[in-house]
Amino acid sequence: MRSGTVYGLVVLASAFWGANFVLAGPVMADLSPLWAAAMRFILGALAMFLLSRWRGEDLAGLGRRHLGAYVLLGVVGISAFNILFFYALKSTSPTNAALIMATNPLVTTLIAAVMLGERPSARQIGALPIALIGVVVVISGGSLEQLEALNIARGDVLMLGADLAWALYNVLGKRYMPRAGSAVANTTLVMSAGAVMLFSVAMFEGGGLPAIPGTNAMVALLVMALAGTVLAYLFWNIGIAHMGAGRTALFLNLVPVFAMLAGGLGGAIPSHVQLIGGAIVIGGVTLAMMPRRRPLPVMV
Repeated sequence: MRSGTVYGLVVLASAFWGANFVLAGPVMADLSPLWAAAMRFILGALAMFLLSRWRGEDLAGLGRRHLGAYVLLGVVGISAFNILFFYALKSTSPTNAALIMATNPLVTTLIAAVMLGERPSARQIGALPIALIGVVVVISGGSLEQLEALNIARGDVLMLGADLAWALYNVLGKRYMPRAGSAVANTTLVMSAGAVMLFSVAMFEGGGLPAIPGTNAMVALLVMALAGTVLAYLFWNIGIAHMGAGRTALFLNLVPVFAMLAGGLGGAIPSHVQLIGGAIVIGGVTLAMMPRRRPLPVMV
Protein backbone atom coordinates (compact mmCIF):
# COMPACT_ATOMS: atom_id res chain seq x y z
CA MET A 1 0.00 0.00 0.00
CA ARG A 2 1.34 3.42 -0.96
CA SER A 3 2.44 5.82 1.77
CA GLY A 4 -0.01 8.49 0.64
CA THR A 5 -2.90 6.04 0.94
CA VAL A 6 -1.82 5.01 4.44
CA TYR A 7 -1.53 8.67 5.52
CA GLY A 8 -4.99 9.38 4.13
CA LEU A 9 -6.54 6.45 6.00
CA VAL A 10 -5.00 7.48 9.33
CA VAL A 11 -6.14 11.09 8.81
CA LEU A 12 -9.67 9.75 8.23
CA ALA A 13 -9.44 7.74 11.45
CA SER A 14 -8.49 10.92 13.32
CA ALA A 15 -11.40 12.76 11.68
CA PHE A 16 -13.88 10.08 12.73
CA TRP A 17 -12.58 10.13 16.32
CA GLY A 18 -12.81 13.91 16.34
CA ALA A 19 -16.46 13.71 15.25
CA ASN A 20 -17.13 11.33 18.15
CA PHE A 21 -16.79 14.26 20.57
CA VAL A 22 -19.87 15.84 18.99
CA LEU A 23 -21.79 12.57 18.52
CA ALA A 24 -21.23 11.55 22.15
CA GLY A 25 -23.59 14.30 23.37
CA PRO A 26 -26.91 12.78 22.22
CA VAL A 27 -25.71 9.25 23.03
CA MET A 28 -24.75 10.12 26.61
CA ALA A 29 -28.12 11.82 27.07
CA ASP A 30 -29.83 8.40 26.87
CA LEU A 31 -27.13 5.95 27.97
CA SER A 32 -24.65 5.66 30.84
CA PRO A 33 -20.96 5.95 29.92
CA LEU A 34 -20.37 2.21 30.23
CA TRP A 35 -23.38 1.25 28.15
CA ALA A 36 -22.53 3.89 25.55
CA ALA A 37 -19.08 2.34 25.14
CA ALA A 38 -20.40 -1.24 25.24
CA MET A 39 -23.13 -0.68 22.66
CA ARG A 40 -20.78 1.25 20.41
CA PHE A 41 -18.36 -1.66 20.23
CA ILE A 42 -21.02 -4.38 20.13
CA LEU A 43 -22.47 -2.72 17.02
CA GLY A 44 -18.96 -2.17 15.65
CA ALA A 45 -17.93 -5.79 16.23
CA LEU A 46 -21.15 -7.01 14.58
CA ALA A 47 -20.51 -4.85 11.51
CA MET A 48 -16.90 -6.09 11.30
CA PHE A 49 -18.09 -9.70 11.66
CA LEU A 50 -20.51 -9.30 8.75
CA LEU A 51 -17.78 -7.70 6.63
CA SER A 52 -15.37 -10.53 7.48
CA ARG A 53 -17.94 -13.19 6.57
CA TRP A 54 -18.60 -11.43 3.26
CA ARG A 55 -14.85 -11.46 2.56
CA GLY A 56 -14.53 -15.12 3.56
CA GLU A 57 -12.09 -14.45 6.42
CA ASP A 58 -11.09 -17.44 8.54
CA LEU A 59 -12.02 -15.89 11.88
CA ALA A 60 -12.36 -19.21 13.71
CA GLY A 61 -8.91 -20.38 12.63
CA LEU A 62 -7.24 -17.08 13.45
CA GLY A 63 -9.04 -16.93 16.79
CA ARG A 64 -7.83 -20.40 17.79
CA ARG A 65 -4.21 -19.73 16.79
CA HIS A 66 -3.89 -16.18 18.17
CA LEU A 67 -6.53 -15.95 20.89
CA GLY A 68 -4.10 -14.54 23.47
CA ALA A 69 -2.98 -11.69 21.17
CA TYR A 70 -6.53 -10.66 20.29
CA VAL A 71 -7.67 -10.72 23.92
CA LEU A 72 -4.63 -8.69 25.02
CA LEU A 73 -5.15 -6.03 22.35
CA GLY A 74 -8.92 -5.94 22.89
CA VAL A 75 -8.60 -5.53 26.65
CA VAL A 76 -5.89 -2.84 26.46
CA GLY A 77 -6.93 -0.84 23.40
CA ILE A 78 -10.71 -1.07 23.67
CA SER A 79 -11.89 -2.11 27.13
CA ALA A 80 -9.29 -0.46 29.36
CA PHE A 81 -9.04 2.71 27.30
CA ASN A 82 -12.80 3.27 27.01
CA ILE A 83 -13.60 2.43 30.65
CA LEU A 84 -10.89 4.81 31.90
CA PHE A 85 -11.87 7.46 29.34
CA PHE A 86 -15.60 7.51 30.14
CA TYR A 87 -15.06 7.41 33.90
CA ALA A 88 -12.47 10.17 33.59
CA LEU A 89 -15.00 12.44 31.90
CA LYS A 90 -17.30 12.06 34.90
CA SER A 91 -14.88 14.06 37.07
CA THR A 92 -12.74 16.09 34.69
CA SER A 93 -13.40 18.52 31.88
CA PRO A 94 -13.14 17.70 28.17
CA THR A 95 -10.39 20.34 28.02
CA ASN A 96 -8.28 18.57 30.62
CA ALA A 97 -8.90 15.22 28.93
CA ALA A 98 -7.91 16.53 25.50
CA LEU A 99 -4.73 18.14 26.85
CA ILE A 100 -3.71 14.89 28.54
CA MET A 101 -4.40 12.84 25.40
CA ALA A 102 -2.33 15.34 23.42
CA THR A 103 0.73 13.84 25.13
CA ASN A 104 -0.04 10.41 23.62
CA PRO A 105 2.27 10.72 20.61
CA LEU A 106 5.18 11.46 22.96
CA VAL A 107 4.22 8.61 25.32
CA THR A 108 3.83 6.21 22.40
CA THR A 109 7.15 7.27 20.91
CA LEU A 110 8.95 6.67 24.20
CA ILE A 111 7.34 3.26 24.79
CA ALA A 112 7.97 2.23 21.17
CA ALA A 113 11.63 3.18 21.54
CA VAL A 114 11.94 0.97 24.65
CA MET A 115 9.80 -2.01 23.59
CA LEU A 116 10.25 -2.05 19.82
CA GLY A 117 13.54 -0.28 19.29
CA GLU A 118 11.85 2.28 17.00
CA ARG A 119 14.19 5.24 16.70
CA PRO A 120 12.30 8.47 16.04
CA SER A 121 13.73 10.68 13.32
CA ALA A 122 14.91 14.20 14.01
CA ARG A 123 11.84 15.52 12.19
CA GLN A 124 9.54 13.35 14.30
CA ILE A 125 11.14 14.58 17.52
CA GLY A 126 10.92 18.18 16.33
CA ALA A 127 7.28 17.78 15.28
CA LEU A 128 6.13 16.57 18.73
CA PRO A 129 6.38 19.94 20.55
CA ILE A 130 5.12 21.85 17.50
CA ALA A 131 1.98 19.72 17.26
CA LEU A 132 1.48 19.84 21.05
CA ILE A 133 1.63 23.67 21.01
CA GLY A 134 -0.99 23.68 18.27
CA VAL A 135 -3.25 21.37 20.29
CA VAL A 136 -2.99 23.65 23.33
CA VAL A 137 -3.94 26.66 21.17
CA VAL A 138 -6.94 24.80 19.70
CA ILE A 139 -8.25 23.70 23.10
CA SER A 140 -7.60 26.95 24.97
CA GLY A 141 -8.59 29.27 22.15
CA GLY A 142 -5.38 31.15 22.83
CA SER A 143 -6.53 32.15 26.32
CA LEU A 144 -3.97 31.85 29.10
CA GLU A 145 -6.77 32.43 31.62
CA GLN A 146 -8.52 29.27 30.42
CA LEU A 147 -5.36 27.22 30.89
CA GLU A 148 -4.70 28.72 34.31
CA ALA A 149 -8.26 27.86 35.38
CA LEU A 150 -7.67 24.12 34.84
CA ASN A 151 -7.89 22.09 38.05
CA ILE A 152 -6.32 18.71 38.72
CA ALA A 153 -9.10 16.22 39.47
CA ARG A 154 -9.44 12.49 40.06
CA GLY A 155 -10.55 12.23 36.45
CA ASP A 156 -7.19 13.57 35.32
CA VAL A 157 -5.46 10.57 36.91
CA LEU A 158 -7.92 8.24 35.16
CA MET A 159 -7.28 10.08 31.90
CA LEU A 160 -3.55 9.52 32.32
CA GLY A 161 -4.35 5.83 32.65
CA ALA A 162 -6.40 5.99 29.43
CA ASP A 163 -3.52 7.80 27.74
CA LEU A 164 -1.11 5.06 28.78
CA ALA A 165 -3.54 2.31 27.70
CA TRP A 166 -3.81 3.78 24.19
CA ALA A 167 -0.04 4.21 23.91
CA LEU A 168 0.42 0.57 24.94
CA TYR A 169 -2.19 -0.51 22.39
CA ASN A 170 -0.26 1.26 19.64
CA VAL A 171 2.97 -0.46 20.62
CA LEU A 172 1.48 -3.88 21.41
CA GLY A 173 -0.42 -3.79 18.12
CA LYS A 174 2.83 -3.40 16.21
CA ARG A 175 4.44 -6.30 18.10
CA TYR A 176 1.60 -8.79 18.62
CA MET A 177 -0.99 -8.19 15.90
CA PRO A 178 -0.94 -11.50 13.96
CA ARG A 179 0.69 -11.15 10.55
CA ALA A 180 -1.36 -14.06 9.24
CA GLY A 181 -4.60 -12.12 9.48
CA SER A 182 -5.78 -9.34 7.21
CA ALA A 183 -6.49 -5.89 8.63
CA VAL A 184 -10.23 -6.65 8.48
CA ALA A 185 -9.93 -10.00 10.29
CA ASN A 186 -7.55 -8.66 12.94
CA THR A 187 -9.72 -5.63 13.66
CA THR A 188 -12.82 -7.85 13.88
CA LEU A 189 -11.30 -10.16 16.47
CA VAL A 190 -9.69 -7.37 18.53
CA MET A 191 -12.95 -5.42 18.53
CA SER A 192 -14.94 -8.53 19.48
CA ALA A 193 -12.67 -9.25 22.44
CA GLY A 194 -13.00 -5.66 23.64
CA ALA A 195 -16.78 -5.65 23.13
CA VAL A 196 -17.21 -8.80 25.23
CA MET A 197 -15.22 -7.26 28.07
CA LEU A 198 -17.13 -3.95 27.90
CA PHE A 199 -20.49 -5.74 27.85
CA SER A 200 -19.49 -7.83 30.88
CA VAL A 201 -18.40 -4.76 32.86
CA ALA A 202 -21.55 -2.82 31.87
CA MET A 203 -23.80 -5.69 32.96
CA PHE A 204 -21.96 -5.99 36.28
CA GLU A 205 -21.92 -2.25 36.99
CA GLY A 206 -25.29 -1.32 35.47
CA GLY A 207 -27.33 -4.18 36.91
CA GLY A 208 -29.01 -5.15 33.63
CA LEU A 209 -29.71 -4.04 30.09
CA PRO A 210 -30.48 -0.33 29.50
CA ALA A 211 -33.64 1.06 27.96
CA ILE A 212 -33.70 1.43 24.18
CA PRO A 213 -32.23 4.87 23.35
CA GLY A 214 -34.23 7.48 21.46
CA THR A 215 -33.97 8.20 17.76
CA ASN A 216 -31.31 10.93 18.02
CA ALA A 217 -29.16 8.82 20.34
CA MET A 218 -29.54 5.73 18.15
CA VAL A 219 -28.57 7.57 14.96
CA ALA A 220 -25.53 9.12 16.65
CA LEU A 221 -24.60 5.72 18.12
CA LEU A 222 -24.79 4.04 14.71
CA VAL A 223 -22.56 6.71 13.15
CA MET A 224 -20.09 6.32 16.03
CA ALA A 225 -20.15 2.53 15.62
CA LEU A 226 -19.66 2.49 11.84
CA ALA A 227 -17.38 5.49 11.26
CA GLY A 228 -15.85 6.28 14.66
CA THR A 229 -15.28 2.63 15.54
CA VAL A 230 -15.24 0.22 12.57
CA LEU A 231 -13.50 2.43 10.01
CA ALA A 232 -11.39 4.34 12.54
CA TYR A 233 -9.90 1.25 14.19
CA LEU A 234 -9.46 -0.50 10.84
CA PHE A 235 -7.62 2.48 9.31
CA TRP A 236 -5.58 3.03 12.49
CA ASN A 237 -4.41 -0.60 12.57
CA ILE A 238 -3.36 -0.30 8.92
CA GLY A 239 -1.33 2.78 9.85
CA ILE A 240 0.45 1.02 12.73
CA ALA A 241 1.26 -1.98 10.51
CA HIS A 242 2.81 0.21 7.79
CA MET A 243 4.30 3.18 9.68
CA GLY A 244 5.01 1.89 13.18
CA ALA A 245 3.51 2.96 16.49
CA GLY A 246 5.40 6.21 17.01
CA ARG A 247 4.73 7.79 13.62
CA THR A 248 1.08 6.73 13.57
CA ALA A 249 0.49 8.17 17.05
CA LEU A 250 1.46 11.64 15.77
CA PHE A 251 -1.85 11.76 13.89
CA LEU A 252 -3.71 11.77 17.22
CA ASN A 253 -2.82 15.46 17.40
CA LEU A 254 -5.33 15.95 14.58
CA VAL A 255 -8.24 14.65 16.69
CA PRO A 256 -8.83 17.95 18.59
CA VAL A 257 -8.63 19.83 15.29
CA PHE A 258 -11.32 17.64 13.72
CA ALA A 259 -13.36 17.85 16.93
CA MET A 260 -13.20 21.65 16.62
CA LEU A 261 -14.31 21.48 12.97
CA ALA A 262 -17.12 19.05 13.80
CA GLY A 263 -18.27 21.40 16.53
CA GLY A 264 -18.28 24.19 13.98
CA LEU A 265 -20.70 22.20 11.81
CA GLY A 266 -22.89 21.91 14.90
CA GLY A 267 -22.89 25.68 15.43
CA ALA A 268 -19.80 26.14 17.65
CA ILE A 269 -17.80 28.28 15.21
CA PRO A 270 -14.04 28.14 15.95
CA SER A 271 -12.17 31.39 16.50
CA HIS A 272 -9.37 32.66 14.28
CA VAL A 273 -6.86 31.72 17.00
CA GLN A 274 -8.18 28.14 17.09
CA LEU A 275 -7.92 27.89 13.31
CA ILE A 276 -4.29 29.07 13.56
CA GLY A 277 -3.71 26.39 16.22
CA GLY A 278 -5.20 23.79 13.89
CA ALA A 279 -2.86 24.91 11.12
CA ILE A 280 0.12 24.55 13.51
CA VAL A 281 -0.96 20.98 14.36
CA ILE A 282 -1.32 20.06 10.69
CA GLY A 283 2.05 21.64 9.94
CA GLY A 284 3.75 19.68 12.73
CA VAL A 285 2.29 16.35 11.60
CA THR A 286 3.14 17.12 7.96
CA LEU A 287 6.73 17.91 8.96
CA ALA A 288 7.07 14.53 10.67
CA MET A 289 5.60 12.63 7.70
CA MET A 290 7.74 14.28 5.00
CA PRO A 291 10.07 11.77 3.34
CA ARG A 292 13.73 12.02 4.13
CA ARG A 293 15.89 13.52 1.43
CA ARG A 294 18.44 11.18 0.00
CA PRO A 295 21.96 12.58 0.04
CA LEU A 296 23.17 13.83 -3.31
CA PRO A 297 25.98 11.81 -4.86
CA VAL A 298 29.41 13.28 -4.30
CA MET A 299 31.11 14.30 -7.52
CA VAL A 300 34.80 13.56 -7.66
